[in-house]
Amino acid sequence: MRTLLLGCFLLFACTCVRGQAVFSVLLPENLADSALDGRLMLLLSTDDSAEPRFQISDGPETQLLFGRNVTDWEPGTRMMVDATAYGYPFESLAELPAGTYRAQVLLHKYETFHRGDGHTVKLPMDRGEGQQWNLAPGNLLSTPVEITVAADRSAPIELAFDGAIPPIAEPEDTEYVKHIKIRSERLSEFWGRDMYLGAHVLLPEGWAEHPEVEYPLAIMHGHFPDDFGGWRTTPPDTTQPCAYSARFGLDCYNRTVEQEAYDFYRMWTGPDFPRVIAIEIQHANPYYDDSYAVNSENLGPYGDAITYELIPEIERRFRGIGEGWARFVYGGSTGGWEALAVQVKYPDEYGTCYAACPDPIDFHDYTVVNLYEDANAYYLDSKYKRTERPGHRDSLGHLSSTLREMNQRELALGDNSRSGQQWDIWEAVYSPVGPDGYPRRIWDKRSGKINPEVAEYWRENYDLTHILQRDWSDLGPKLKGKLNIYVGDMDNYYLNNAVYRTEKFLRSVDFGGEITYGDRAEHCWNGDPTQPNAISRLRYHRMFIPKWAEKVRELAPAGADLEAWRY
Repeated sequence: MRTLLLGCFLLFACTCVRGQAVFSVLLPENLADSALDGRLMLLLSTDDSAEPRFQISDGPETQLLFGRNVTDWEPGTRMMVDATAYGYPFESLAELPAGTYRAQVLLHKYETFHRGDGHTVKLPMDRGEGQQWNLAPGNLLSTPVEITVAADRSAPIELAFDGAIPPIAEPEDTEYVKHIKIRSERLSEFWGRDMYLGAHVLLPEGWAEHPEVEYPLAIMHGHFPDDFGGWRTTPPDTTQPCAYSARFGLDCYNRTVEQEAYDFYRMWTGPDFPRVIAIEIQHANPYYDDSYAVNSENLGPYGDAITYELIPEIERRFRGIGEGWARFVYGGSTGGWEALAVQVKYPDEYGTCYAACPDPIDFHDYTVVNLYEDANAYYLDSKYKRTERPGHRDSLGHLSSTLREMNQRELALGDNSRSGQQWDIWEAVYSPVGPDGYPRRIWDKRSGKINPEVAEYWRENYDLTHILQRDWSDLGPKLKGKLNIYVGDMDNYYLNNAVYRTEKFLRSVDFGGEITYGDRAEHCWNGDPTQPNAISRLRYHRMFIPKWAEKVRELAPAGADLEAWRY
């Protein structure tokens, strides 16, 4: 009894001391001309090296975030952020230690969508930044200020927005790189407003001088590109200071990146590189920086829109061959999953895929979670222990975050799968629509309890290994020689685990492609054993375009012209 009373006293004392942290946030009249919806975020930091909005991460260096929804917030009024706001890594302001912090507030604006499926939802539309909450143009924010959280403070700490994130300029066309944007009929009908798809198009050397030639299309999938990546027509800028890469432990990595981009330009324009059109797609949406390039109950028919609207229009404008055998896809991580997914789901529309470090392609190994057998995503099954599942590791297996922590950060950024982050987009793409119009949860975001009904929906629609096994009698003849997968066996996010299962099936059916692993290689190893990740990650185009140009001799249909574009 004495121990119980002492525990109650300590809990009560802690609540009283830390419960004083309450913030009052003003929406000035000059920053809004109507009521606003969105996610109000309070950011606190003890690190003055950058604004607090740039210091929220999954790793141990993270600072503090507390978020709450706001609806119909009228200009000139205040909203409170108190212990009811959900936080990361502290779940509540009630846990905030007394001390001095740099404080910043940000409003991630939501737009109301009246979707074609009859649901009305509030979501943050991408505004050209690639669905980044801390960079989205129009989001309101405040200049960081120093505040003191004291145990005896009774009045709220007052903060106010004093500006908005400015717009982002569109990239300009150059001799080689063109930019295209189209209104998608399919997506506009789904979302109940105009929706667009875009792409950065790299034209082959001699394109203008050979008006009679039609070209294959190299499609690189991946996260939102602000312009064509890995392309530079001038040598590295040595007037800029060197930038150290903590990820790779390399000094002057900025110059390495620029040198690789310049080397690719010289290869592309040289005499021996295959003459193809290369594109990087822009398909940011209200849930993420890209759509995963497949049809989805929550995101709409992005797979069909990209395959049947955007790609044919690019081929029409820039003289693509326009046939499935002459389109090939490649990418890493998100792009790796997309490359494999579109090849599987549209086997006649794409000719080969090169999938590097793909996001989970078998949900028996959804990173470290078995969605079909585990009861909880965050904790190992145990009668007496509560062991957390890992989320991120380095090449030696050292952990920097757990699955629970990663999902807690997302929930602080936004509920209803609205964080714009990795776990939420998987849920938004793969899940059925819930009664409220938002994605049904694969697991409870707070407890980690898995929903078997949702998992079964995922299996039938997006578990790529399951789909291959289920439909191999139809898919096998169309996919032989076209599936290639590469992954490091120490992928930071355990993505190699799912590849092992996929490989077991594919080896049993003589699929005719490649599956290779990088020894102790981290995310995102892409199949080059001669180079470290720091270099190979910069060489997707120069690795896979020549590889396909040789492979297509085996895969192209009889009579296909394989020479006109090899000048």
